[in-house]
Amino acid sequence: MRLLIYLPLLIPALAAVAARPLAARLEPREATWLLTAATVILAGCSTAALALLVASAAAQVPAVAELRHYSQPVLHRGDPTSAITGAVAALVLTGVALAVAITFRRRARALAESYRRAARLHGDRTVVVVPGPAVEAYALPGSPGRIVVSGHLLQALNEAGRAALLAHERAHLASRHHLFSTVAHLAAAANPVLLPLARAVDYTVERWADEHAARVTGDRRLVAATIGQVAMLAPRRQPAPLAALGIVTNGGARGISARSRRGSAGTRRISVAWAGPVPRRVAALLAPPPRSGTLLLAVAVLAVLLAGASALQAARDLHTLLELARATH
Repeated sequence: MRLLIYLPLLIPALAAVAARPLAARLEPREATWLLTAATVILAGCSTAALALLVASAAAQVPAVAELRHYSQPVLHRGDPTSAITGAVAALVLTGVALAVAITFRRRARALAESYRRAARLHGDRTVVVVPGPAVEAYALPGSPGRIVVSGHLLQALNEAGRAALLAHERAHLASRHHLFSTVAHLAAAANPVLLPLARAVDYTVERWADEHAARVTGDRRLVAATIGQVAMLAPRRQPAPLAALGIVTNGGARGISARSRRGSAGTRRISVAWAGPVPRRVAALLAPPPRSGTLLLAVAVLAVLLAGASALQAARDLHTLLELARATH
C-alpha cells in the first residue's frame, strides 16, 4: 500500500497536463466522453486514496488500536503512515466534501433556473428570438429545451450563418452537453487538480456542436467563419445562470487574435496551440475532419484504469494488514 496509495493522487496531475492535447487531437464526441469519465473516475480514486490514508493513520492511534484489537508493531511495519499525513488527508477530505456540496448546490440551482426560464418561454417553437441590442445565442435545457437567440445577432448573420448557428445550438440540446460539463465540474470540485479536464470538457462539447453544424451545413469554413463573426460581436460577459451550467454562447470566448491570423505556418501553429477556445475551434474547422484516435484513447483509458486498480489494490492491502494486525494482537 505504501506506494500504490499515492498513484491515484499522482495520475490526476498527469491527466491535467494531457487534457488539452487530448481535447485537441481526439474526435470531439470521443474526447467528451473520455474526459468526463476520466474526471469522475480519477476524482473517485483520489478521494478513496485520501480516505485510505485517514483510515491507515487512524488505525495506528493507540486508543483505536486497542479498541479494534490491532497489533501496533504489525501496523507500523506494514504501513507506517504518520499521524500528520492522516490529519492532512482528513482536512483535505473535509474540504472536498464542502467543495462538492457547494458546487452541487450551485449547479442544481442553475439547472432549476434554466428549466424555469425554458418553461416561461411559451410557444411550440424550439427557437426563441429575443429583442434588444444583445448579441447572444445559447441552448437552454428544459422540458422542452429552447434555443435562445437575440434578434440583433440574427440580423448580423446571413442565411447560411444563421443555419450554422442554429445547428450548433441544436447539437447542445440534443446531446445534453450541459450534463457532461456539470458532471465534470462536480468531479473536479472533489479534486481541483482535475479542473483542466473539466475545462477541456467545456471545450470539447463546443467542438462536438461545431462538427455537428459542419455536417448539417456541409461547409466547415462556413461554421468557422460564423464562430469568428459571432465572437467578434459578442459581449465579454455571459448571462447567469448559464455560466454555472457550462452553457457557453457562441461568443463566450474572445475573438480570433490577430497573431493567429498572420505569420508563418509554424508561428500559426504555436499561437493557436496557446490560444483561447475560439481560435482553436476555428483552426480545427479549417483543418480536415477529426478522426478517431484509437491509440490515444487506449493510453488514456489505461492510465485511468491504473489509478482505479491502484486504489483498489491499496484498499485490499490495508484490509489484509488490519486482519493480520488483529490476528497477532
